[in-house]
Amino acid sequence: MIKVMFVCHGNICRSPMAEMILKDMVRKRGIADRFVIASSATSTEEIWGDTGSPVYPPARAMLKKKGIPCEDHHAVQIRKSDYAAYDYIIAMEQFNLRNMRSVIGSDPDQKVYRMLDFTGTPRDVSDPWFSGDFESAYNDISRGCAAFLDYLEGRGLL
Repeated sequence: MIKVMFVCHGNICRSPMAEMILKDMVRKRGIADRFVIASSATSTEEIWGDTGSPVYPPARAMLKKKGIPCEDHHAVQIRKSDYAAYDYIIAMEQFNLRNMRSVIGSDPDQKVYRMLDFTGTPRDVSDPWFSGDFESAYNDISRGCAAFLDYLEGRGLL
């Protein structure tokens, strides 16, 4: 079982998009039963009491436009215990990495990556919450997820 956690600031745009995109990709490849895929936030801004905000409507609309089901999802914050529970913890940008490490601590097992680190052009995935550019975020995340699967395949894990 390959366990993947995607992380962004609020867990309402990029990380749930990555979660749904990767779930769709592995479902289409017929390997969904080999994965546990989730997402979380570094902040609590989108979490009110015990309930997190749902996927941001423009992010949900982008997934729908691309034919990707958007499962029921509510924002949750990453926990220290997630480091032990997941094989890969994939952040969307440098700020997420910094904030996430304040929660999970160091990365002795080298499980922490940025989404686009798996591509030939490693960089941050810009935040569509601020840019309004959900198409570019979708394209970057989709490319990152495909490259991540290639990475796993290249290591004989798929």
